[in-house]
Amino acid sequence: MPAAPIYLDYHATTPVDPRVFGAMAPYFMEVFGNPASTSHRVGLQARAAVEQARQRIATAVGAASPREIVFTSGSTESNNLAIKGVARICRQRGRHVVTAATEHKCVLNACKALRDEGIDLTILPVATDGRLSVDAVEAALRPDTILVSLMHANNEIGVVHDLAAIGALCRARGVLFHTDATQSFGKLPVDVRSLQVDLLSMSGHKMYGPKGVGALYVRTPCALAPQLDGGGHEGGLRSGTLNVPGIVGLAEAVALAVEDLEHDRRTQQALRDRLWMALRAAFPDVLLNGPDPVAMPDARLPNNLNVSLAGPAGDALLAALGDDVCVSTSSACTSATGEASHVLTAIGRAPGLTNLRISVGRPTTDAEVDAVIAAIERAAALKM
Repeated sequence: MPAAPIYLDYHATTPVDPRVFGAMAPYFMEVFGNPASTSHRVGLQARAAVEQARQRIATAVGAASPREIVFTSGSTESNNLAIKGVARICRQRGRHVVTAATEHKCVLNACKALRDEGIDLTILPVATDGRLSVDAVEAALRPDTILVSLMHANNEIGVVHDLAAIGALCRARGVLFHTDATQSFGKLPVDVRSLQVDLLSMSGHKMYGPKGVGALYVRTPCALAPQLDGGGHEGGLRSGTLNVPGIVGLAEAVALAVEDLEHDRRTQQALRDRLWMALRAAFPDVLLNGPDPVAMPDARLPNNLNVSLAGPAGDALLAALGDDVCVSTSSACTSATGEASHVLTAIGRAPGLTNLRISVGRPTTDAEVDAVIAAIERAAALKM
């Protein structure tokens, strides 16, 4: 193994792309103004940078207007603003929200919190590979349904939902549709028109941008109740001084995600497939979590692999990877609490298994994958 650890946890976070860092740099010390300070040049320069970033993101995701992009601190805030914002402003129209059992905790917990406010919540089960049928969503809709919130791609098992079909269904029924697209950028096309979504969440640090910044797309004329009291920034939807360097970096990261999409998908899928073939050859009893990457490549993120191993095989693999290979034993958010993965529980995976999430990224090299495959082969020898 090389001296530096091999990082294969790109679903947890990504390094800032040098091009993103370069775009951000002037806004820390040179163009440092508050974009709300419009009475002087320094503030106006910062405001211009924010509005240019808003336009770039709107163009990249197919928004009708830059006013449909609201800047936040990340996807957790974006998801809360979307879900609670819709539920609290649409009380007179309906009190029913639909989501799925495999959503990120910030979506599930935001939805569950609304129960205390009289919202009726339907949490849809998923198939054993994590997929969710359009028919299941349709069956859950009621006359009083105001919102469906479903992620574009799962952060643990990589399953990709058919948002276009679900979005068309929701629009035909007059139900608002929100998607958490945190894991999508740079791996899948993200176009709000083709996906037919009303609200879409994104986060900088999942796409080689900075941490602590994100955005929410809000389709006109969708109305939201703001969740923060303050000075009424972002069209009154999100109060707080704007993170100008972060916003500039987010816009650059989004633009690069679009520009590099096909190259990144192709190279990362090839690396992921090599790792999957090596694991399957070394451990014939390995359990794949999520859609088969060979049989259904479009149903899974191109960089994602999630597997479960029982007993000595799992112990041997963890020992072989050691501190030299950075992978996740569940989602990073769940690992912090020590809880079992609710996603793996939802697809019926039994407790007591060794669960590994492997996610390759833009910087991953063939040499790094060679080293990990060698570790996998050593692990197979250890368990014999």
